[in-house]
Amino acid sequence: MREEMVFDIEESGLKEECGVFGIYDFDGADVASTIYYGLFALQHRGQESCGIAVSKTTGPKGKVTSHKGMGLVNEVFTQENLEAMHGDIGVGHVRYSTAGSSTRENAQPLVLNYAKGTLALAHNGNLINALELRHDLEYTGAIFQTTIDSEVIAYHIARERLNCNTVEEAVGKACQKIKGAYSLVIMSPRKLIGARDPYGFKPLCIGKRDNAYVIASETCALDTIGAEFVRDVLPGETVTITPEEGITSDLSRALPKEQEARCIFEYIYFARPDSHMDGVSIYESRIKAGRFLAMDTSVEADLVVGVPESGNAAALGYSLESGIPYGTAFVKNGYVGRTFIKPKQSSRESAVRIKLNVLKEAVAGKRIIMIDDSIVRGTTSDRIVKMLRDGGATEVHVRISSPPFLWPCYFGTDIPKKEQLIAYNRSIEEIRQVIGADSLGYLSIERLDEMVGKKGICKGCFSGNYPLEPPTKDIRGDYDR
Repeated sequence: MREEMVFDIEESGLKEECGVFGIYDFDGADVASTIYYGLFALQHRGQESCGIAVSKTTGPKGKVTSHKGMGLVNEVFTQENLEAMHGDIGVGHVRYSTAGSSTRENAQPLVLNYAKGTLALAHNGNLINALELRHDLEYTGAIFQTTIDSEVIAYHIARERLNCNTVEEAVGKACQKIKGAYSLVIMSPRKLIGARDPYGFKPLCIGKRDNAYVIASETCALDTIGAEFVRDVLPGETVTITPEEGITSDLSRALPKEQEARCIFEYIYFARPDSHMDGVSIYESRIKAGRFLAMDTSVEADLVVGVPESGNAAALGYSLESGIPYGTAFVKNGYVGRTFIKPKQSSRESAVRIKLNVLKEAVAGKRIIMIDDSIVRGTTSDRIVKMLRDGGATEVHVRISSPPFLWPCYFGTDIPKKEQLIAYNRSIEEIRQVIGADSLGYLSIERLDEMVGKKGICKGCFSGNYPLEPPTKDIRGDYDR
């Protein structure tokens, strides 16, 4: 459906899988509207579907109210259905599909009723052994309602809970079986639980507002609801939040620091620039990337511009380092939604202009350095370069605040097969010719560690060296490595 009907200027760009949000208000206040605003702040992490599930910790065990659907947060939820959702504990989710098709059945949170009560789960990431685990469950009688790997996690938690004293112990044991990228927020009848994979691929943080605790994908969601940042959930950590004990921690799954492998694209592109992850400012990391580009790929020009929104901070960094003025060359139409009628191939050019237009007065007669976060297939880059030339730019020099993509991702970033990547089997000069730029420069892979302050990161999509052995097959089908 999405391929048939949707066109977006970012269609050849990258997509993140999900954003998660959970809250437990110890004073007993309803939390649905707070989750709504938290998801609104995380909307950039997924625009296909969203959902909220809440429960009353003082009410009968097992009663969960949930609502989910296809579309943006403000499309799926109304004031009426939020007011009908009563509960002081809850979880929410925004989704972009990388494993499992884009259907309402695959929307999260997943709500399970089982022998020990209820479980609501929201998951960000991608498992590499989901297919194997799913087959094992199916052959022992499990019936799946979705095609997403998140349901595999939920089933394993439910099964482990039958032999564990606590739900957090069951979560820990289930996490020992799953492999890959996951940040989880789980609601049981009396507890809010967060879990992060041992490599720390996906972010997760804890906040506090008055007498309520929050677990979210990004700190920007905490800011939006007026919560204070408490700390990040550490790679390999399970945290449990209850009124009796506050935050309790289990770090039994943690790996040595040198094995941690945060997704580098959280810092380059996915996260909102006003977020902080594992002690690193996303905005500052992008400023650094731009500075490194200016140091390593300098060129004479009159103006540095960013492709909105993800290229803007790196463009500012380039300007600060090079002394070349920073300016605005593009006006982005903020009212273009997630979908609109896909034009025919012959009129594809106009679709780009619907979302992005050039300020001719800013670029006419000037040599432009255009900063973007990445080039995936290259089909958007060549159109944007042409728009600058049509606007009167005399030269267009493209700088990319990441290295060339050469390998797919198996951990939740929607990077296509290598044959579809413009950098596959092409030199930088050949890519420059394809996109029509006067010059082209990428951030070197060696700069990535400096960019995030020597934190352990995953660079597999650039180097082909992954933190753990990638699968040959998953729910999406065969991989071609």
